[in-house]
Amino acid sequence: MVTRIGTKQRKTRHKLLRNYREKGKISVSKYFQEFQKGEKVGMKLHPAVQKGRFFPRFHGFTGTITGKLQGSCYEVKIRDGDKEKLVFVHPIHLHSHNA
Repeated sequence: MVTRIGTKQRKTRHKLLRNYREKGKISVSKYFQEFQKGEKVGMKLHPAVQKGRFFPRFHGFTGTITGKLQGSCYEVKIRDGDKEKLVFVHPIHLHSHNA
């Protein structure tokens, strides 16, 4: 078996790009947004924030909020193939699917 060389951010050149309209300061309301248990959320990596980042393979996945941790991150349940996985994500990397 060959060992992978690099970090969690390897092969993410296009995933971690932001549109030119989205560049600049991070919105405080987006950083501190609140979600309710059972709410559907989309997972999108925010390149400027390393805190609470999930594995890049889950970029673009839709998940369900199952709870809030003691800090600022949320528990998100996603489906990866046939398995259900629990991922801990900071709210800056989440956006609501209700709207």
